[in-house]
Amino acid sequence: MSLQHSATARTLFTPVRIGPFTLKHRIVLPPLSRLRAQPGTAIPSELQLEYYSQRASDGGLIIAEATAIAASARGYYHAPGLYSDEQVAGWKRITDAVHARGGIFFTQLWHAGRTSHIEITGSQPVTASVDPAYWADTSVMVDAPDGFKPASPHRALETAEIATIVEQYRDAARNAKRAGFDGVELMAANGHLIDQFLQDNANKRTDRYGGSIENRARLLLEVVNTLTEVWGADRVGVRLAPSNSFNGMGDSDPRALFGYVVQQMDALGIAYLHIIEPRVKGADTIAESQPPVASQQLGKLFRGPVIAAGGFNPATAEATVATGDANLIAFGRHFVANPDLPKRIERGLPLNPYDRSTFYAFDARGYTDYPFYDTSLANPLPAA
Repeated sequence: MSLQHSATARTLFTPVRIGPFTLKHRIVLPPLSRLRAQPGTAIPSELQLEYYSQRASDGGLIIAEATAIAASARGYYHAPGLYSDEQVAGWKRITDAVHARGGIFFTQLWHAGRTSHIEITGSQPVTASVDPAYWADTSVMVDAPDGFKPASPHRALETAEIATIVEQYRDAARNAKRAGFDGVELMAANGHLIDQFLQDNANKRTDRYGGSIENRARLLLEVVNTLTEVWGADRVGVRLAPSNSFNGMGDSDPRALFGYVVQQMDALGIAYLHIIEPRVKGADTIAESQPPVASQQLGKLFRGPVIAAGGFNPATAEATVATGDANLIAFGRHFVANPDLPKRIERGLPLNPYDRSTFYAFDARGYTDYPFYDTSLANPLPAA
């Protein structure tokens, strides 16, 4: 895959502002759970240091993978965390390396909720409402100590417990500062805890966190307000997946729900909105020819920058930014396979094909071994 000439992608390589940062291009590495942290400890690994260093570009935005706010929030055994001093130290090495190459680095704060297993969390996973059909759904698989398996039975959070969850987000946001990140993104998509509260097929609560759209969005708003208290609104982003069915999600009126959420985010003045298009489901594309409808619709309600994600190639990314349907484009699978993706797109160079079988492996294969087009771009890691 290639573009005919770098001029074809001229809009992607115009500056754009995210909070206090001026980015030199509009190609984003989104949060991608690649399962390469140290197993069990959730401490970032040497492989992750190399991976993010490879993909850092001068003036480009990187958003780290879903990072657990507490041990009980984890959803994958090989995913990283930000709740211990050792994890903070591990991330600090990575943020230093990304900054040495001119990158802007946010982290994604994450609570998996019911999309987990007791062998990972050490306690029964929690969610908005109990749904026995969910843990019987073998299409939902999580990375456990002895391999992938269906999520284990969960329980509904008591109303009084929710304040503790919010404080875990506060602690993780503070740890993100200590680790040297430039900002934080809230994972409110893909069937994880915040999404489980938002969408009414997962939230059957009758307290102040359930029922109306305003109630179901309450946890999201409480967490975002907490993150802005730590970071300031201009260094907080939110990721949403409207009408996306990944991890068993669904809502009876997604347009009303996500319209309300986006209006609230606009009022708070957050740094950006990150929207996963419903044409993808997890790592799978289900409607590649569908235009970025979610970004088109919700972007009209948000005055800040919009990052669109889901099934883009260089040509469709350029068209989407050029028409104003989004301000930046997140490339997942192509950034996996092309550590020098911005340079390749800018110069109209062919792209490495990605190997889906290695997306969720645990070693360097399909992670740090994809070649740069120009080996001179593969700079050695900065000295420790």
